[in-house]
Amino acid sequence: MKALELTAPSSFSLIEAAKPVPARDEVLIRVACCGICGSDVHGMDNSSGRRIPPMIMGHEASGVIDALGSDVAAWNIGQRVSFDSMVYCGKCSFCQRGETNLCEERQVMGVSCQEFKRDGAFAEWVVVPARILEAIPDGLSFEEAAFTEPLAVALHAVRLAKVKPGQTALVVGSGLIGLLVIQALKRAGCQKVVAVDLDRDRLALALELGADEIFHATEEKFTEEVDVAMEVVGASVTVNLAIQSVRKGGRVILVGNVVAQVDFPLQAVVTREIQVLGSCAAAGECGEALEAIASGEIKVKPLISAVVPLEEGSDYFQRSREGKEGLLKVLLKP
Repeated sequence: MKALELTAPSSFSLIEAAKPVPARDEVLIRVACCGICGSDVHGMDNSSGRRIPPMIMGHEASGVIDALGSDVAAWNIGQRVSFDSMVYCGKCSFCQRGETNLCEERQVMGVSCQEFKRDGAFAEWVVVPARILEAIPDGLSFEEAAFTEPLAVALHAVRLAKVKPGQTALVVGSGLIGLLVIQALKRAGCQKVVAVDLDRDRLALALELGADEIFHATEEKFTEEVDVAMEVVGASVTVNLAIQSVRKGGRVILVGNVVAQVDFPLQAVVTREIQVLGSCAAAGECGEALEAIASGEIKVKPLISAVVPLEEGSDYFQRSREGKEGLLKVLLKP
């Protein structure tokens, strides 16, 4: 099969790879399209230790079931599906509590590290455990369904925020996940959502997708206090902004993790009794994500920057890394 392989740090090649064969509990999916995730762009140089080449990345995908493992009974060949990125065991104490994102044996599609290697969907076919599949609703395009996983990440973060109708929220970072978080907050009943970013085009899109106010991070100062702050970057300055912006007793959800460690305003958190929670991936929100897209409650089409052949993947990875074009979601089609 044709596949886009990370052959060395930041270097890709279009290769001919063996067509994968599903294990007993897996299905073989003919990939319709797969999105380039920000974690792929940040990780392709292997600085994170989570993209050790050679490997096939890609975890935001949709397609059609082409073959079934011997133990798979709940799915049929020809079904249109998408899937979660998190491969969980279903047996450990975390999985039993529904915290599948914290599974003791978790693996991630399209990730290669010291603990495991699981090739992803930048290829014509990919094998996926049946337990992480989701059926694509009738009428929903493969391109829209490829947003299942990133939207599930946003929905999970907003669920942790425990937003109440009428509350106010700040979203620090208007990249792809930030723009999905903005919509998810409005869907959850937030009366006012404020977006902060450095990119004026993304701030304009934030307004289009439901933000009530926008602030340019270096030109304007946000001085209000909100009930909830969603940090979707993962840097010291943005984490501090999120914490400074919530009211006493407010809640901060940390979603971004571009860097491993940040400066933390401990005294401000303690003396103002601010709740700070990390949000990791998703835990059962993929089905809800598909329903929200299909119903029109969450709009993903405005987030698609390009839909291109797999052969152009290497070029678009480099362009995404350079960041000059403001690309949000690039979808690769095998």
